[in-house]
Amino acid sequence: MASHSIAAMNAVGPTGANPVDSSAFYDAKGEHHPEGSTMLGFWLYLMSDCLIFAALFATYAVVGRNYAAGPSPKDLFDLPLVALNTSMLLFSSITYGFAMLEMERGYLARCQLWLAVTGLFGIAFVGLELYEFQHLIHEGATPQRSAFLSAFFTLVGTHGLHVTLGIVWLVTLMVQVHRRGLVPENKRRLLCLSMFWHFLDVIWIGVFTFVYLMGVLQ
Repeated sequence: MASHSIAAMNAVGPTGANPVDSSAFYDAKGEHHPEGSTMLGFWLYLMSDCLIFAALFATYAVVGRNYAAGPSPKDLFDLPLVALNTSMLLFSSITYGFAMLEMERGYLARCQLWLAVTGLFGIAFVGLELYEFQHLIHEGATPQRSAFLSAFFTLVGTHGLHVTLGIVWLVTLMVQVHRRGLVPENKRRLLCLSMFWHFLDVIWIGVFTFVYLMGVLQ
């Protein structure tokens, strides 16, 4: 009996609460999720996204020159505007890196500040992309006009949708960090979003080079 009582006290700790395992978190149902399985699952998700964008890039490579007697990239793309938009996403990746550095140092307010700046850059990127789409559609360059435009709107629009969802995710994490602080669970979630955000940055560099730059130089 005594040995069982001592084991029970060691299990709950001196305060009567279960000890917190920093390498795991619990969902709404109280189910245990080890850190390793969380990161593995997120890496699998990123790999699936890689396959999606690889298919979209391959589709654009095949039909990207089928203009159907319509406008070509030289006629449509405004490289200075696209370069400005690219800089917004690149700056957002840098500011997210600053947020991660402040997170590791334990400075909650500074981390939140850099996350907010990252979100503003992301919103600017999406806004410029929507402006570009609106301008193209106003000029009659709709997705139905040619195979080139269909592939272009699908590829760039899919990336823009990912950035939009990333902004929603970012705001959600900022609320969680505000409520619970930089607990291990929030740090892990911020790390996952960091990988997602930098992944989108890399994909956009490919879009800028393969779609915009090469399209204008052809």
